[in-house]
Amino acid sequence: MEKKEASSIAEKPKFAVETNVNIPAFPEIEKEKINIRYPLIAPYAFAHIFWDNENKELVYFIEEPMLNDEQKKVLDLLEEGIKELINISFISVKSQDTAIEYLEKNLRTLLDELRIELSKESYLKIMYYIYRDFVGLNEIDPLLNDYFIEDIECNGINFPVYIVHRKYRNMRTNIIYNDIEKLTTFVEKLAQKAGQYISYANPLLDAALQDGSRVNATFTQDISSRGPTFTIRKFTKIPWTPTKLIQMRTATPQIFAYLWILIEHGLNVMIVGGTGSGKTTLLNSLTFFIPPQARIVSIEDTRELNLEHDNWLPSVAREGVGLANLVGQKYGEVSLFDLLKESFRQNPDYVIVGEVRGKEAYVLFQGMASGHSSFGTMHADSVDTMIKRLQTPPISLSASLVEAMDVVLVMAHGKIRGEEARRIREVDEIIKVQDSGTFSVNRPFVWDPTKDMYAFSANSHAFNKIITRTGTSLNDLTKEFNIRTQLLINMYNGGIFDPKSLRMIVNEYYKDPIAIIRRFRLVS
Repeated sequence: MEKKEASSIAEKPKFAVETNVNIPAFPEIEKEKINIRYPLIAPYAFAHIFWDNENKELVYFIEEPMLNDEQKKVLDLLEEGIKELINISFISVKSQDTAIEYLEKNLRTLLDELRIELSKESYLKIMYYIYRDFVGLNEIDPLLNDYFIEDIECNGINFPVYIVHRKYRNMRTNIIYNDIEKLTTFVEKLAQKAGQYISYANPLLDAALQDGSRVNATFTQDISSRGPTFTIRKFTKIPWTPTKLIQMRTATPQIFAYLWILIEHGLNVMIVGGTGSGKTTLLNSLTFFIPPQARIVSIEDTRELNLEHDNWLPSVAREGVGLANLVGQKYGEVSLFDLLKESFRQNPDYVIVGEVRGKEAYVLFQGMASGHSSFGTMHADSVDTMIKRLQTPPISLSASLVEAMDVVLVMAHGKIRGEEARRIREVDEIIKVQDSGTFSVNRPFVWDPTKDMYAFSANSHAFNKIITRTGTSLNDLTKEFNIRTQLLINMYNGGIFDPKSLRMIVNEYYKDPIAIIRRFRLVS
C-alpha cells in the first residue's frame, strides 16, 4: 500500500513557471474602457487592470489560483512542514529551477509522510503558493514580475498596497495586509533577502534586493503609526530604448538624434528633475548611443542602470558597519566618492554617475574638464537650481568647473489632458557660468505643454563645440543629424523597441553607416 501511494505521488505533474513573459502593448483608449489582463507568473498569476466604476478609478488586481477551504488547510499544513524540512543553505540558492526542484522534493516527501492525496489541479495550485512564499516575496511576488511596475508601496496594515505603473501611474491593488504580525514578518523577510537586519532597536531599512530593486522599510508603530511599511523601487531588467521613449512622447526623434551626435563626440550631459520624473530611465536610454568599443564605468548608490554594452564596468557603493570614524566614514564603507576616484584609473571613455549629490561632484567635474565624457542625474527642477546646488556647500564647485557641463536635460512630470506624462521640458546648452551664480544658456529644444510639442532651434552651441574640436563642417553635421533623425523615425515606425535589436542597429551604424542607410532607405 505504501509503495502504491509513493508511486502515486511520484507521478504527480512537475511544477514549472514562466516569468519572462511577453511585454504587453496597451491600447490608447479612455480609462473608463480599460480592461486588460496579462500574465506575470504564467500560468498562475495575472495582472488585471480595469476601471472600478464604484470608486471611479483605475485599479490593478492580482489574479491567482483560487483555493477552497480544504486546499487552504492543506497549504498551511505543508508550509509549516516545509519550514521544518528546509535547509538553511536554501536561502542562498539563486537559481529558480534549483529552488523549485528542492521545494518540490520536500513537498513530495511531506505528501508521502502525511498520506495526503491531491488531484493534479490541487497539487499545482498548492505548489504555486509554496513557490511564491518560499522562493518569491509572498503576496507581492507577482508585482515584482511586472515589467511596467516602477514602485510598490505599502503604507501599513488595513490599507491597500499601491503601485506606480509606467503607463497608468498610481493604482490601488487588491493586496491588503490585515495582520500586523504577518506584515512584520514580511518586512523581516525583505531585510533577510537584502542581506540586512531590521528590528525594534534598528527599525529602519534601506537596502537592495538580489535583483537590484531598492527597498525602504519601517518596522514598528513607533516609527509609522499604521504599523510596518515598505516601498520597493524596482530594478529595470529590460531598459527602455530611445524608440520606446519616443513612443511614450518623452522626447522626439530629433532630440535623440541630437543627443546621439553629442554622445558620440564625447560631450557631457546632465539630467535634472524631481523625484519620479524619469531621470534614470532617460539616462539608461542615452547609453544606447555610446560607441560599441567604448569603455564605460558606471557608479551608483543602488544598482538601477542596465546597459546593453559589453565593455561596461558597473560599480555600486557599499555601506559600512559600526560607528563612524572622525571623518564620518564607517568601517568597510565604499562611497560614491571612493568609486569615482578609482574609476578614472580604469581608463574610461564614458563615466556615468547614477545621482550626483555630494563631494563626488568635484571629482566628476574635474574628470569632465580633463576630457572624460560624463553623464549623470541630479535632483533639481531647473538649470538655475542645479548650478546653485553645484556652487554652494557641500559641493562648492567653481564656475569654471561647472562650465565643463555641456548640456543639461530638464525633466518634467505632470499631466497632459488628464494623463500622466514625463517629458524633457527643455534642452539647455551651457554657454557661460559666473562665480556669482548667473549663467547663460542656449535652448535648441523647448517643450510646449499646451500643444505637447517641441519648438526647435537649429542654432546649437553644442554643435559649434563639435565643429571647433573636430573640424567637421556645419553642413556635414546637419546632414548627419537629419539622417539619424530619419533612422530613429524608421526604427520607431518599424516597431524596433527591443534593446538588443536597437543596440545592434546603432552598433552597425557606427561600423558601416552606408549599410544602415541602404537598409532603412535613408536620404543621405
